[in-house]
Amino acid sequence: MSDQVSSTSDQRTVNNAMRHQYRVLSAEEKEQMQAIKDQGAGFLSLIQAAGQSRELSIAATKIEEAVMWAVKHVTR
Repeated sequence: MSDQVSSTSDQRTVNNAMRHQYRVLSAEEKEQMQAIKDQGAGFLSLIQAAGQSRELSIAATKIEEAVMWAVKHVTR
């Protein structure tokens, strides 16, 4: 078993201790989830390039949280 599984893979439960069942996502849902994560990663990179501060750390956390909730919507 691989240590990593793509988030768009139908095998994404193999390394998840909490959620044991997932529904199979459509190709459109997989694309949507990937786009959300890509946009989040891009925004996070922009924030990280701005420097380091408490405010930027909070902003990064909020970006991660927003991506998590958006992906949760797609995969529910």
